Amino acid sequence: MEIIGERINGMFKDIREAIKTLDKKPVQDWAIKQTENGATWLDVCVGPAAEDPTAAMKWLVETVQEVVDTPLSLDSTNYDLIEEGLKLCKRPALINSCHADRYKIERVFPMAVKYNAKVIALAMSEESGIPKTADARVGLAMELVAAADEFGLPLQDLYIDPLILPVNVAQDHAIEAMETLRQVKMLSDPPPKTTVGLSNVSQRCNNRKLLNRTMIAMLMASGLDSAIADANDDDLMETAAAARIIMNKEIYCDSFVELYKTNHYK
Repeated sequence: MEIIGERINGMFKDIREAIKTLDKKPVQDWAIKQTENGATWLDVCVGPAAEDPTAAMKWLVETVQEVVDTPLSLDSTNYDLIEEGLKLCKRPALINSCHADRYKIERVFPMAVKYNAKVIALAMSEESGIPKTADARVGLAMELVAAADEFGLPLQDLYIDPLILPVNVAQDHAIEAMETLRQVKMLSDPPPKTTVGLSNVSQRCNNRKLLNRTMIAMLMASGLDSAIADANDDDLMETAAAARIIMNKEIYCDSFVELYKTNHYK
């Protein structure tokens, strides 16, 4: 189970201020803390406030890589910006993200192949938005799988995101996301990987951590391979570690939580 640490994002006040003032400390502190607590990837997003997004992305990538060698997830809707970040990544990166629109696929998938990157691909399009049903989401996932084959992107480098909405406004979507995960795993051999933006499920809800850790266990049982999440939520990380044991994905030992956090159980 791969955790994509969500914290180096210009949407957070401390990171936004760090980008504006070129203060490396908050960025590097979060890079180290997330890595030490078991993050497999570090999501890097400049956010909407950067005056020069390209310069900000380059600065973030270089700043993070000064202190950790954890691979990066480059997060933006601007693919030129992502490409500039890819050029600086010391390890193969994850592109976050690509909708199931043909013109976006044609821009992102060849770029991923060129830079040996992986891709988070969303089961949505401009025409359909976020589909309500699992069947509609799986239909878009099928298009993404076919496109990966067309452009030479290995299926193990494709991460399908069924999309999670807040449970307080779209309670019926959570079940559809779980069913989408189950069906996505039957689309090909080998199947694509899967991911979600986990904290979306609890946006503006009470007991957010409880909802997040319950959701991750249920999604893992449905076929989830990774999640963009709070890597420093110990309860969440321990739940993911325990789920791996209960699902018979790992051999039990008394130190299973510590092994998970040191990437030995991933």
